[in-house]
Amino acid sequence: MNTTSSNSNIPAAIQELGQQLYHSHHKYKESALRHRRFRHRDIVPLIEQLQEQSAFEVQVAGHSVQGRSIYLIKAGTGKTKVMLWSQMHGDEPTATMALFDLLHFLNQTDELDAIRKHILEHLTLYIVPMLNPDGAEMYTRRNALGIDMNRDALRLQSPESELLKQLRDQFEPAFGFNLHDQSRYYTAGYTARPATISFLAPAYDHARNINTVRERAMRTIAGMDHVLQQFIPGQVAKFNDEHEPRAFGDNIQKWGTSVILVESGGQHGDPEKQHIRQLNFTAILSGLYLIAEDAYKAFELEGYDRIPENQRHLYDLVLRHVRYIENGRDTMLDIGINRLEVDAPNHLGFYHSSAVEEIGDMSVFHGYEELDASGLTLVPGKVYEQPIDSLDDLTSELGAELLSQGFTTIRVKHLPGVLPDPTSLPLNVTGIASIVNHQLALDEPANFILKDAQDQARYAVLNGFVYDLQGDRPELFHGILH
Repeated sequence: MNTTSSNSNIPAAIQELGQQLYHSHHKYKESALRHRRFRHRDIVPLIEQLQEQSAFEVQVAGHSVQGRSIYLIKAGTGKTKVMLWSQMHGDEPTATMALFDLLHFLNQTDELDAIRKHILEHLTLYIVPMLNPDGAEMYTRRNALGIDMNRDALRLQSPESELLKQLRDQFEPAFGFNLHDQSRYYTAGYTARPATISFLAPAYDHARNINTVRERAMRTIAGMDHVLQQFIPGQVAKFNDEHEPRAFGDNIQKWGTSVILVESGGQHGDPEKQHIRQLNFTAILSGLYLIAEDAYKAFELEGYDRIPENQRHLYDLVLRHVRYIENGRDTMLDIGINRLEVDAPNHLGFYHSSAVEEIGDMSVFHGYEELDASGLTLVPGKVYEQPIDSLDDLTSELGAELLSQGFTTIRVKHLPGVLPDPTSLPLNVTGIASIVNHQLALDEPANFILKDAQDQARYAVLNGFVYDLQGDRPELFHGILH
């Protein structure tokens, strides 16, 4: 791709570039990062390896509240400076994985040499992976002071925030990539499609004015969206651009750096966000190439404006048209259920804890999974009152048999002192004296049986996961210890 060619050729050329990057990603994927819940200690050896490579300059730029090193990696010799930072929020790691993939890409020699050479000759990259290592340690949004760093751009109460401001002021990058994760429950506009990737060129004032700095970010985003539509058509959205005066993106835009916010959302069948990692890799490198070529100018602001806004219209599971009888009243309902991640004690794993988050008419909402329950009646799951001795006695065969009889919880005499990490149980488990109520109610767990007209158990909803009791026995169960 060359800017000496007409602007009309650039969209097709950047699409082709995106195809090359997307399909070659597996060659650059950092194999040490396979799951979302990695920690600072996992990336330190990877960064130390980069110190041995002539392509990079690596330094400890600062330290977190708890004293963990925050690294700055420099690559390239170009006149245009670009800064990229990830994991400002400790539980938003997708782009951190993609940045290590990007670093691998920059340090290779293969058929894509022309791309990496162009980027490295025209840009100087300043990369800060894992800006909030203390938050990553606990897999939580905030830092060790309990501060949301993305609301600390003015007061700079945290050392991590001070560092980000210092680096921005020191290098004065023309562009900045502000890399985050967002809820998987957002849709791209009012569709059923998840907002797998969302963008934003943050507003620098309440009037949401557009100056040259913000316009550059908008045009670059339009180009990145153009690339991603090949792989996730209709699954790219735009974050709300209401001005947040305390946020880093809004302020860095105000300070003269064109900020491109990238938010990694959800995609069905990708709980560890490995495909979304690939999309990040593709989008970020495509964006860098557009900047290196000044080719972002070929994309009109209308392309940015056409990207639909995020809407929170998704649930993990939607039961539609289910009959529910309570206190003599017979009602037809839709039910929206989400499966929340609850940290295991070491924060490396998690287990699911379901919650009913909507009851009623859900015709404007959608589910990653949906079940048309027409003709079925929802009844609360029962508790099997004859206790078993220990979890060793709770086999998957016993669980499947009890589910078919309408039981979703079993009592156990001797519960373990520590929750399994993570847990997958064939039934919910509770102690011999606890009180359990599986009635349908908002904000309560989802443990139901769906019965057919012959009063036979047709489906079980166990901790928010639906199982076909007349199909093959499920390989995985998702019960929980109470």
